[in-house]
Amino acid sequence: MHASILQKYGEMRLPRYTSYPTAPRFADTIDYETYSGWLAAIPREQDVSLYLHIPFCRSMCWYCGCHTTITRQDDPILDYLAVLKDEIRMVAGGARQPLPVGEVHFGGGTPTIIEPEEFLALMNLLREHFSLAGSTGIAVEIDPRRLTVEMAEALGAGGVTRASLGVQSFDPVVQKAINRIQSEAQTADAVHHLRRSGVENLNFDLIYGLPHQTVGSCVATAKAALAMRPERFAVFGYAHIPSFKKHQRMIDENALPDGAARNAQAMAISETLVAAGYRQIGLDHFALPHDDLVRAQDTGKLRRNFQGYTTDNCETLIGFGASAIGRSQEGYVQNEVAPGLYARHIASGRLATAKGYRLTGEDRMRAEIIERLMCDFTADIRAIAAAHGFDARPLIEGNAKLAALAEDGVLDVAGGVIQVRQDHRFVIRAVAAAFDSYLEQSQRTHSKAA
Repeated sequence: MHASILQKYGEMRLPRYTSYPTAPRFADTIDYETYSGWLAAIPREQDVSLYLHIPFCRSMCWYCGCHTTITRQDDPILDYLAVLKDEIRMVAGGARQPLPVGEVHFGGGTPTIIEPEEFLALMNLLREHFSLAGSTGIAVEIDPRRLTVEMAEALGAGGVTRASLGVQSFDPVVQKAINRIQSEAQTADAVHHLRRSGVENLNFDLIYGLPHQTVGSCVATAKAALAMRPERFAVFGYAHIPSFKKHQRMIDENALPDGAARNAQAMAISETLVAAGYRQIGLDHFALPHDDLVRAQDTGKLRRNFQGYTTDNCETLIGFGASAIGRSQEGYVQNEVAPGLYARHIASGRLATAKGYRLTGEDRMRAEIIERLMCDFTADIRAIAAAHGFDARPLIEGNAKLAALAEDGVLDVAGGVIQVRQDHRFVIRAVAAAFDSYLEQSQRTHSKAA
């Protein structure tokens, strides 16, 4: 990438565009009554996705940007699970018949902080109140440091089809600086136990831009991870936002790499994974050639949601748990973030919806443009606008940000089609931002990239 392009666009704090509009646009004008109506309107013949948030960890990783609570005791976790089960029953009770489920995702926090029997009880409850088929994908996020043999066996018995393991970095200097000590042996053991239990599709999460990280340490981590041969990698840049996530103040800002170094790290990881036979998917995912993500990318069916790049094509996402975000054809909803406040809502017999957003026709059009750009690095603006009943000309001809990107050689525009140049794909979020009509408002009201 040209240094001038990196300097101009690479340092911009932009959303990850896992949704559009992004979370800062959510407002409390969308409440539990609104969401109840949206749930009742879900087409009964269409698959839905389910997301379950487990907001607990045993220790805080200082880089973390998730909604989580640190607890050494099990009682708060058990109390929370009781509320989570009540929410599942409440949502399912509003449907005339069990909704068919295409995907289930457990996120956190650390979902595997719960006991094996509690995980199996949750899966049994989901199967009791929803229609899960043999083809339903079930994914869980895992901290390899906390995974027991018994939990791995429970995941297999519960029908988990994919596990995402946090690795971040194997460099001991970096690990100490982010308060996450995790050996290669611990990670390899987790991989072994999962595969032996029948959970064969594994994802590894890597992070660049961490304190004391170098190109060399990033490559060493990637090579160590490659030896375990996961099916996928997700490679994210660390977002340092101590004003929003106060525990990030424990990180030495002087040890953080600058923009050029971050870019070099990202490129080095990418080159290492591609050289090992992985295909790059979108901006920051990598997959083995046989993986479903590769087929989705090759056929133009790659999607993007709150978990990143995905093959999940369900239009409805039902979120369970504190801070969980859901999506329906009408818009987005988010539960109360604080577990205590979330629990009080559910105990009162109403959904825990705290805020949300009702989509407009223009939002849906812009969302499709942004998703195609993020997934394919190209978008037929005229075709997408026409499909939504809009004129494409204002999106292209009156778009100053798009014109600047074209002038800088980041992309080409011809016949209403945008094509991002191969060597500038790293700044795809800046291209997507050219179609975000709310970006400036969101940046003023919220300091965290959604």
